[in-house]
Amino acid sequence: MSVAAVGAALALATPAGAADVDTGLPSGPATARAATLAQTAAGWAAGTRSYLVITAPGDTSAARNAVTANGGSVFAHYDTIGVVVAHSSSADFATAMRSVAGVQKVGATRTSDVPADAYSPTLPGAPAQSPTTLTETARWDMTRINADKAWAVSTGSPAVTVGVLDTGVDERHQDIAPNFDAADSVSCAYGKADTRAGAWRDVGTHGTHVAGTVAAAKNGKGVVGVAPGVKIASVRIAEPSTSMFFAENTICGFMWAGDRGFDVTNNSYYTDPWMFNCPDDPDQAAIIEGVRRAQEYAEGKGSLQVAAAGNSNYDLANKRTDSSSPNDSTPVNRTITNACVDIPTELPGVVTVAAMGNGNIRASYSNFGRDVIDVAAPGGDGASGVYSTLPGGKYGNMNGTSMASPHVAGVAALLKSADPAATPADLRARLGVQATDTACPSDSRCTGTTAKNAFFGEGQVDALKAVGGTGPQPGRYFENTTDVTVADNATVDSPITVTGVTGNAPAALKVGVDVKHTYRGDLVLSLVAPDGSVYSLEDFANGDGADNVVKTYTVDASSETASGTWKLRVRDIASQDTGRIDAWNLTF
Repeated sequence: MSVAAVGAALALATPAGAADVDTGLPSGPATARAATLAQTAAGWAAGTRSYLVITAPGDTSAARNAVTANGGSVFAHYDTIGVVVAHSSSADFATAMRSVAGVQKVGATRTSDVPADAYSPTLPGAPAQSPTTLTETARWDMTRINADKAWAVSTGSPAVTVGVLDTGVDERHQDIAPNFDAADSVSCAYGKADTRAGAWRDVGTHGTHVAGTVAAAKNGKGVVGVAPGVKIASVRIAEPSTSMFFAENTICGFMWAGDRGFDVTNNSYYTDPWMFNCPDDPDQAAIIEGVRRAQEYAEGKGSLQVAAAGNSNYDLANKRTDSSSPNDSTPVNRTITNACVDIPTELPGVVTVAAMGNGNIRASYSNFGRDVIDVAAPGGDGASGVYSTLPGGKYGNMNGTSMASPHVAGVAALLKSADPAATPADLRARLGVQATDTACPSDSRCTGTTAKNAFFGEGQVDALKAVGGTGPQPGRYFENTTDVTVADNATVDSPITVTGVTGNAPAALKVGVDVKHTYRGDLVLSLVAPDGSVYSLEDFANGDGADNVVKTYTVDASSETASGTWKLRVRDIASQDTGRIDAWNLTF
């Protein structure tokens, strides 16, 4: 199961007196359920699989023609990012397409057949609604992040929209209906937008629960979301019967989010069928590239993606094995490395969220990882679950990083409401800067400092700071997005000119770095102050063969005058591998 809150050992906890909660995932093998549906589809062929065909962004007509010529059909295409979703029952389709001129990558997105429902999707039913007698109370998860105090200042702006990419949302729920944006809601199941009214509805319970945590209305009944004044749009990317989130569905969701101008999206899932996608496998390499391009497109349109870290108690910074994939057929035991990524949560630009239990502690199931986790938020653990909305006007508890992520999406929505001009990079930085530093417990797996560590990243998010003006204000965050090529055995600088900040720089100056490089063991990173003083950021171990550097460093620059030209200095000390400074930023 891909939904980050629902694992075999993390069944949904239901409090006494609350409605029963199911996982939304039917029993029986996924392949058997898909086959049952398939028998009813006219023209469906056994063995039909879905593929991503990756080509240069722009006109994909040549790639689409090649799909048809090689025994496939075009199901959807996204010309702006150069991605074609193709179906074929030919076992040789991927091999044939990889030899086509102009085609960069081709990969199967699943190890099971495409369901027959893909060709004529069934609309989810509208559940009957049960009115509630519950009144709003201060729940532990909301008080933990000061959301209850934030509401006295701001509940968020209705001009801000959070897209819930999930199993769908029950838009008629009494706590969701006031904030629901039907015009911007859709189903992206199977990888193509289905804009029929109701296609966005929940095929389980998970998405409705997430939506309530983000923005349940402050209407005196039920529960209150982190940002109860913003809008919610549902983008159902889970397929019915299996509740799986395949790559083409995620791509469709991110493209929709970008085109519809969503300010934030919440992503409480991983992209099936692989818990980790490895770039040395041609199928998984295509999945990585396709979803990465779609996320980059959405971010370029102004959308910040927030994602759950996962529920396997796994060190994402020290990957070794995976025994759960592929989860749509027969899992195998794989040896993996850190080059393999959990997507979308480990993609560049995505805010990765770990879960905390009640009591300012790490949730026992939460994935972790130094320089992977960005921030943390309440996700529940054991009997202390996160209480939120369920389809049919109901309410119940769930535990998981799936529940932590929407708390962060809600705080990001409050930040965007306070500063409509804030970019996704601004929001990312402010989430970290405003987070409450949380020290490691007595656990050797938690490495790093109180300010930033493997369990909690930069700390637990704070809704009050998001609305109270105590975090970075416009003019105190500076970014340079101009690419600077890093050649072999070369040293390059990228400048940022700081103005409008009086006095000295802080003792905890945040330096956000995004360097694309095919072997970061070649790199030495430094910050150069306006007076020429050099502060070491990181000298990577020579044997560190991972790609890219996407992380935030904290520098004691309190002896330096803030205003002036600062530089990110990148040295490449070896041959063969090169890259570029993609972007970097300073937060004072």
